[in-house]
Amino acid sequence: MKEWLTRLRERITTLWGEWKAPQKMVFVGIVAVTVVAVVMLVLFSAAPSQVPLLRRPITDPQQLTDIANRLDAENVVYTITADNRIMLEDERTAQRMRSVLTREDLIPSGTDPWELFDVERWTLTDFERNVNLRRSITRQLEQHITALDDIDSASVTIVLPERQLFASDQNPVTASVIITPKPSSDIRENRRKIEGIEKLIRFAVEGLQEENITITDPSGVVLNDFQGMQDFDRLELTRRELAIIREQETRYKQAIVNALAEIFGRNRVQVVNINVDMDMGKRTEETEEFFPIVTVPNNPNTPFDDSEFVLSIPRSMERVDEQYEGTGFNPQGPPGVEGQTPPAYRDLEGLVGRWSNQEERINHEINTRRTTEEKSPSIERITASVAIDGIWRWSYDDRGEVEINPDGSINRTYTPVSEQELAAAKELVEHAVGFSERRGDAVSVRHLQFDRSAQHLEEDERFRRQRQIQMIVLYVLIGIAVLLVSFIVFRLISREIERRRRLREEELARQHQAMREAALRSAEEESAEVEMSVEERARMELEEMAINMAREHPEDVAQLVRTWLSEE
Repeated sequence: MKEWLTRLRERITTLWGEWKAPQKMVFVGIVAVTVVAVVMLVLFSAAPSQVPLLRRPITDPQQLTDIANRLDAENVVYTITADNRIMLEDERTAQRMRSVLTREDLIPSGTDPWELFDVERWTLTDFERNVNLRRSITRQLEQHITALDDIDSASVTIVLPERQLFASDQNPVTASVIITPKPSSDIRENRRKIEGIEKLIRFAVEGLQEENITITDPSGVVLNDFQGMQDFDRLELTRRELAIIREQETRYKQAIVNALAEIFGRNRVQVVNINVDMDMGKRTEETEEFFPIVTVPNNPNTPFDDSEFVLSIPRSMERVDEQYEGTGFNPQGPPGVEGQTPPAYRDLEGLVGRWSNQEERINHEINTRRTTEEKSPSIERITASVAIDGIWRWSYDDRGEVEINPDGSINRTYTPVSEQELAAAKELVEHAVGFSERRGDAVSVRHLQFDRSAQHLEEDERFRRQRQIQMIVLYVLIGIAVLLVSFIVFRLISREIERRRRLREEELARQHQAMREAALRSAEEESAEVEMSVEERARMELEEMAINMAREHPEDVAQLVRTWLSEE
């Protein structure tokens, strides 16, 4: 291995010595370019692949902060480089965020969010450049529209007319877009989303105006015809206003029920009608108030108000005092020339007059407060009608039982609501709805007897059913008690009859036994044979068998005796 390296080095040295200076320079250049290419390849391959959000750096710090906050709201991972460029992970995310920023006017001024041309060749003509420009704008615009969450697909057609010498001869730039919404999307009814798409298209094409943009769905319905949607907007606004009024009426109705239900009971209170008149127009009111000037503020340590005030203070004063006393003076002309004094005034020469004029003007300053407020919407008038039912009570007799009418229904008495209770209920209702006499509100609380026929029929039926169940249960219990007593009496009588029969049989057995013993004794005494009857022989045999069994099986005989004793 060492010899091979030595030979290789000698060969390279010999070859290097044979080369001329230009060859050596070319070889060194090739080696240097190769080293630089390898280093750049390593650097670019090691760097993460990211896509810029905007081609130009964002120089305004506030705009950079706003865009970063919007990306954070969309949960998008991004990186801000040293030259204020925002880098995203992939191109699809960058397209979606460009459309979002465009819709919300967050694109910095002078920034083109689309890359129009990626490759520039010397052989392209102006016509080809225009075609490429139109293609680039169309393709990027379709990608941006498709990147929206509500759009399934989009088809864009842009017309860029040739520039004319005079502006009056210039045809406008037009754009037509067909969008296919995704299922369950509300983009057809959401005007804000359509305006966002329209703004995105207008920013994508230079010189394109809003009136030259047409956005339709696949069925041909124009979605950006906002002037034609004025009636729809008016109906939608009316619907929302009515919804607000109904919500306010429901809230007041619930407040009335909550105020009276705990006192009278929910089934006794009925809100017959509640109407809220609201002014949905936007109105601005300016109020100017004049109040006195406090010179000495109130001392909080005193139990009374010791503040001092004046209605106004002088700001400026002007006084004129004019007096005149003496003869009148009529000027004459130059010497030798008759004066220009009129004859009427010339006759007043030599008269003595007196003139006096006194004027005094004082300007005062007062406190003024001017308030400007906007009211929308506002409640103009509230009307509420509430009906309260009385109380139905069952009638009871002296024994505490429910009184029943001849038709089988329960006898009831009705107690109406008193005037004091109605007045208290009206006050509660007025507080619940915010009653204002100045506004012209009207609250009516009346006593009305509700129709409770169905409720009474249900109560009567339930009461009759309950009575029937009670009677059935009572009869069943009585029957069970009679059966138990009969069974007990029957058992006692049966046992007594059995006991008497057994005693009678035992007595007869004893008598028969005594008679037999007496006969046997008399027979023995007379030494005569006594012939026993068939029954006596059978009894004797049974006694012998019982005695033998008692001797052989004493436990069985004892159990039999216990059973007899327990039955007796």
